[in-house]
Amino acid sequence: MRFGARSALAVITLAALAAACGVPQDSAPRSHTTADCGRYARYGKHPGTEVTVYGENRDREADLFEETWADFADCTGIDVQYEGDGEFEARIQVRVEGGNAPDVAFFPQPGLLERFARDGRLKPASAGLVALAKQGWSADWNGYATVDGTLYGTPLVANVKSFVWYSPKFFRDRGLNVPRTWSELMALTEKIAASGVKPWCAGIESAEATGWPVTDWIEDVLLRQQGTGVYDRWVAHEIPFDDPRVIKAMDTVGSVLKNDRYANGGFGPARSMASISFQEAGTPILSGDCAMHRQASFYADLWPEGTEIGPDKDVYAFLLPGAAPADRPVLGGGVFTAAFADRPEVRAFQEYLASADFANARMRKGPFVSANRGADPANAATPVDRLSIQLLQDPGTQFRFDGSDLMPASVGAGTFWKGAVDWIGGASTRQVARSIERSWPSR
Repeated sequence: MRFGARSALAVITLAALAAACGVPQDSAPRSHTTADCGRYARYGKHPGTEVTVYGENRDREADLFEETWADFADCTGIDVQYEGDGEFEARIQVRVEGGNAPDVAFFPQPGLLERFARDGRLKPASAGLVALAKQGWSADWNGYATVDGTLYGTPLVANVKSFVWYSPKFFRDRGLNVPRTWSELMALTEKIAASGVKPWCAGIESAEATGWPVTDWIEDVLLRQQGTGVYDRWVAHEIPFDDPRVIKAMDTVGSVLKNDRYANGGFGPARSMASISFQEAGTPILSGDCAMHRQASFYADLWPEGTEIGPDKDVYAFLLPGAAPADRPVLGGGVFTAAFADRPEVRAFQEYLASADFANARMRKGPFVSANRGADPANAATPVDRLSIQLLQDPGTQFRFDGSDLMPASVGAGTFWKGAVDWIGGASTRQVARSIERSWPSR
């Protein structure tokens, strides 16, 4: 069911009532907005048009998107119909191949966007969108939605994945300090385990995308151990997936996530994380049954209602440390908009989503991070969102996009995710890495 169906039903009902009462339909009550429509004048007027949008955001996240573009829709006359699907990655392919493509899709994986671009399904960005992209984002960010020199979309959402969530009170009561280096993090992990509390909690269940939290861990550690050069070559398959340096990173992660002394706090043995949803994985921090949870900035919106975020609140986060205190490698991800249709109203909607106005308006609605240069950190809903935006806008940050999202979809959203689940379940590192390497497309 598409979001916005209730609004459509309301319009139909009003028209029916008006007709029943002998009132001409053009005299029936119409929706109106109190927004300053002057700010949307650049997008033109498109009365009676509709733009269908398909993405993975559901429930509250979807509601916040709809609330953000509501004034735009009212002022331009575009009926934006959004549909959220937790199995977006699998079903978008079925829909497109079945001739039921949406006008606009929110792609969480550049690799999947690239596939549709190469198949000729996506429409190249308009000149207006290209100009907004250059103004709003770095060349690296725009490169993620560029295929063979042509821009097909723009970033919508950004996130910093290299965060470790924790309870400031738990740390304070036990005299624990936030680690500045990887060796300090491992010493902290052992100290907490020795106290009788499992230091780490995790959950990797995510419907069709089950396994991705583990792949994030592996990518984060590889980036810290080997640097951006090796990371980039691995993602591009210029070195094999089972390269010894990748094996080392996997084994390092395994020393934490596959260790029953260290995981899975609040849930059970380490392998219990395979059945724990990523949404609930960090909750044992609130009860003191777990000390740390490595998860992205977007987890700010997944804590139970009433949870306060901040350095002296219920939960906060620190950047997963590197080899030295000055190292600041940041793994991140994002969602990109791209269009399967080329109509004036579709182009107008895309350009609005690419504006700093949209980014700041969405940030004021609730937890949200944007890499747009025009995003004002002061509008961030949480301290962690603010920190994320500052990191993304800092030219000194060594940012790299989630590797699995850049790999061919059959690997990044296929064998890598599945292999991660098998690995947590007991399969050996070399066995899993070699299996993924053999699955890599020949092209």
